[in-house]
Amino acid sequence: MAQDIMIEARSFCDIVREHARVSPDTAAFTFGDEVITFEQLDAGSDRVAHALIAQGVTKGERVAFLGKNHPLYFEALLGAAKIGAVMTPVNWRLAAPEVAYILANCEARTVFVGEGFAEVLAQVRSDTPRIEQIIGIDAPDHSGTDYRNWRDGFAAEPVDADVGLDDDALQLYTSGTTGRPKGAVMTHGSILSSRAEGYDRAWQEPVQGDVTLLAMPCFHISGTGTGIGTMVAGTNSIVLPEYDPTKALDLIENFNISKIFLVPAAIQILLNHPRVREVDFSRLKYVTYGASPIPLELMKQAMEVMGCGFVQMYGMTETSGTIVALDPEDHVPEGSPRMRSVGKPLAGVEIKIIDEEGNPVPAGTVGEIATRSSKNMSRYWNNAQATAATIDAEGWLRTGDAGYLDADGYLYIHDRVKDMIISGGENIYPAEVENALYAHPKVADVAVIGIPSEKWGEEVKACVVVKPGEELTEAELIAHARQHIAGYKCPKSVDFIAALPRNPSGKILRRELRAPYWEGKDRAVN
Repeated sequence: MAQDIMIEARSFCDIVREHARVSPDTAAFTFGDEVITFEQLDAGSDRVAHALIAQGVTKGERVAFLGKNHPLYFEALLGAAKIGAVMTPVNWRLAAPEVAYILANCEARTVFVGEGFAEVLAQVRSDTPRIEQIIGIDAPDHSGTDYRNWRDGFAAEPVDADVGLDDDALQLYTSGTTGRPKGAVMTHGSILSSRAEGYDRAWQEPVQGDVTLLAMPCFHISGTGTGIGTMVAGTNSIVLPEYDPTKALDLIENFNISKIFLVPAAIQILLNHPRVREVDFSRLKYVTYGASPIPLELMKQAMEVMGCGFVQMYGMTETSGTIVALDPEDHVPEGSPRMRSVGKPLAGVEIKIIDEEGNPVPAGTVGEIATRSSKNMSRYWNNAQATAATIDAEGWLRTGDAGYLDADGYLYIHDRVKDMIISGGENIYPAEVENALYAHPKVADVAVIGIPSEKWGEEVKACVVVKPGEELTEAELIAHARQHIAGYKCPKSVDFIAALPRNPSGKILRRELRAPYWEGKDRAVN
C-alpha cells in the first residue's frame, strides 16, 4: 500500500498516518509483551508532536535519543518529524566525552534517555549546557520526566505543520577522518527515495504479514532505517534492545520472522550458537547483510543452516542506507566470481568509478566509488567544508571506498581510499583512536591500522613509538584508551616500534604497516 500513496506523501509521517487509517489494528512494533499498533503509533506520535511544540521545539531543531533499541524511540522520531524536528540517536557504546561532543554538536535541547544511560547523561551535563529537558523512556534510573506521562498530557490530534520531502528528518553521526564525528543529515525525501523510485527487486517488495526482526542498533542507519522501512511498508518490527543470538533464535521461531538484517559478525555469532541447527527457519524469507564482506565459507554455512534467500547490501549513512545489492539468485553455495561483488545499483542509483582527479575510469579499473541519487544525504551538519569535499556540484558523493565495476555492472569493493576500519559492522577512523593514544604521556608517536580478524572482519592495531627512557605496556595503553573512546574502537593489540615509516613530506605510510598482515589476501578489506 505504501507504494500506492508515495506520489501524494510529503513525508514518511503521511504514510504512517495512512496505514493507521486503513489498517489501524495491524502491529507496527512488538517489544517483549508490548504491541504497538499503527493506530497507537500514529496517535502517540501526535501527542509527542504537541508535547514538543509545548516545550518550544521548532522546525529544523534537533532532539536526541541516548539508549538501546525501543519502539518508543520510533514513536518519538515520528512525533518530532511531524513538526519538522530532527531525531539524532546517539551511539550508547561511546565513551562519555564522545557522547558529550555529539549532544553539543547537534545542539539538542531535548534528550530522550533509555534505561541504563541516565548516569552517562549526568556525567556530560556540564559539557552540554543547551540541554533543557530530559525525558526517560522506561528508565527507572532517571528521576526526571517520564516519557508516557509527558506524552499523555497532550491530545492525539494531527499537528498543523508544513513538512515536505526536502526537510531534514534524521541526523546520524559517522566517525570522522579528523577524529570528530560528523552529523549526516537525511531528509524525508532521501529516506523515502527507494520507495519513490519503485521496487526493482523481488526481495524489496513489502508483503502484507511480513515480520522483521530489528536487531541492529538504532544509532546506525541499519537500525533506524529498518524501523522506518517497516513503518512505511505497513508491517511489524520485533524490536530487540540489542543483538542477542539466543533471543534472536527464539524470536525467529516463535514470531515467524520473515526478514532480518545482520552484519557478517552477527551471522557468525548466530551460527556458532549451540542450538542453531534445532531452530525452524522455514518462515524466514531473507537475511540481508552488509557493512563488511562475508567469507565464502561463512556464507555457505549460513545458506545451509538457514535455508533462505541472502541479499548483500552496500551503502553508507551518507546514502541513507543501501544503494547497491547482490540478489539471492547470485548467491550460490559453490561460490562464484559474482559473490565477491556487492551486486548492482538499485533503481534510481548511479554508480561510477573515478580517479584522483574525479575522472571516470574504464570497467575493471580500480578507483574511488562515487554515487548519485536522491538517497544521498543533504549535507554534514554545520560542516560545509566536509560536505563540499564529499559531494560535488553535480551531486556525486565520494564514498571513500576503492572498487571497480565489471562489464555487467556489478560492483566490487577492493580497498578503502580512506583509512577507515570496519570492525563488527562499526566504522572506526584511525584519527579518533590516535588522538586518544597520543594523550598518554609516554607516547611519542602512533599510527593505527586495521588488520584481518576472523571474528570481526577487521580489528584495530596500534603501532606505537614510546618516548625515550619510558616503558609502556600494551595493557596500560589500552586501558588508557578506554577512558577516552568507546571500547570497540580501542586497539586489540599494540606493536611497539622504533619509528613510524613516513614519506618525504612526513605522512605516515600506513600501507607499509598494514602490508604484512594482509599478505596473501586478494583484497585489502576483510
